[in-house]
Amino acid sequence: MQIYLPIAEISVNAFLLLGLGGMVGILSGMFGVGGGFLMTPLLMFIGIPPAVAVATEANQIVASSFSGVLAHLRRKTVDFRMGIVLQIGGLIGAGIGVIVFNFLKSLGQVDLLITLSYVVFLGVVGGLMFIESLGALRRARSAEAAPPPKRRHRGWVQALPFKMRFRASGLYISVIPPILVGICVGILAAIMGVGGGFIMVPAMIYILGMPTKVVVGTSLFQIIVVTAFTTLMHATTNHTVDMALAVLLLVGGVIGAQIGTQIGTKLKAEQLRVLLAGLVLLVCGKLALDLLLEPSELFSLGASGGHS
Repeated sequence: MQIYLPIAEISVNAFLLLGLGGMVGILSGMFGVGGGFLMTPLLMFIGIPPAVAVATEANQIVASSFSGVLAHLRRKTVDFRMGIVLQIGGLIGAGIGVIVFNFLKSLGQVDLLITLSYVVFLGVVGGLMFIESLGALRRARSAEAAPPPKRRHRGWVQALPFKMRFRASGLYISVIPPILVGICVGILAAIMGVGGGFIMVPAMIYILGMPTKVVVGTSLFQIIVVTAFTTLMHATTNHTVDMALAVLLLVGGVIGAQIGTQIGTKLKAEQLRVLLAGLVLLVCGKLALDLLLEPSELFSLGASGGHS
């Protein structure tokens, strides 16, 4: 069942898109990530132009995250106050990101930027997560009864001014680190079409010291507002949001997120992280391979460099 995507200007199998949306939805429910860091490369693999993949994927993340948040609200695992502080940073970052994206689009280099950003980011994040989660698994095996190590990152975060109490997370910390985390994630949302959960979740645990149980729900709550804003900016400034594509991904994503949330409760956190890290590295490898096998992109970069 082929459907024509007007903005992407290609025909794609509708069931393939529903399946991709569902798969990424399951991941977002399980890990508290928007899933964009996997969906955008997957869309690029099936021939969707990177600029369209980024802008449209931001749209799909809104829905799968919303679906995931509803499941977390029922369990009362969302820290709204922290979420709002992260959103303020996220909106500033998204604004900056869209400006950079549009500038590179005018130079004709946005596709290369997106692919390179993904290779670097997924490589670094996947590698770190893999090492960290294997360590956690080993610790869990060797010391089932031993208490987990205390959070050590309190030093510099505690020393900063503008402190605020976050009751749901049991924290009393400065609002500066959450705002900075939010800005970074907002920039990524705009340039890479990701919710940023794969950076947000580790940052909330290791930098802000939030308890794991509220991290996933709060991350999804933050992602909704930032990606909705990003989609709006992309749609109005560079017209790269493909609604036909977005709707199919949405339907799959919403159903998948509910299934993922159920699966997530059955598996251990360490197992989930190893799985996620493996997936990230897999996608990174495929993107890097595509870059190496398609030198035309690099020639175009050299040519435009000559003109400037």
